[in-house]
Amino acid sequence: MKKSKIKGSSHSIRPIESGAPKWVKASPEEVESLVLEMAKRGLSPSQIGVQLRDQYGIPLARQITNRKILGILESRGAAPEIPEDLFNLIKHTAAIRRHLEEQPKDMSSKRGLQLLESKIRRLAKYYTATGRLPKDWKYSPEKASILIR
Repeated sequence: MKKSKIKGSSHSIRPIESGAPKWVKASPEEVESLVLEMAKRGLSPSQIGVQLRDQYGIPLARQITNRKILGILESRGAAPEIPEDLFNLIKHTAAIRRHLEEQPKDMSSKRGLQLLESKIRRLAKYYTATGRLPKDWKYSPEKASILIR
């Protein structure tokens, strides 16, 4: 999107409040056990946050446990090996590649795939620099098809 098209930055803002809301009855230990249980079922950190909010009435795990969901998972050794945003981009490229096998003349999808793969490489470069990925980690389409299965 062009910068000239961006009109405003109106959005909801979380209230500034330290500690858990008074109406939340869950203890930090209960929240951590729920997070670990959901991670064992294969949910991503963002899906865990949505489930905590919608099913258990816990607005933010961080307000109760003083740690983010990913921090809880990392401390227990249950964190995903590839960051969630990078994994979702890789999954998207695999879907586009399957589409291009059926429709090889779809040039706009080919261009979109190129842009998406360059975004993956930039993000991987950032994650290797910050230590979230191993230093020798490189993106390849073959690796993407293996990861998705």
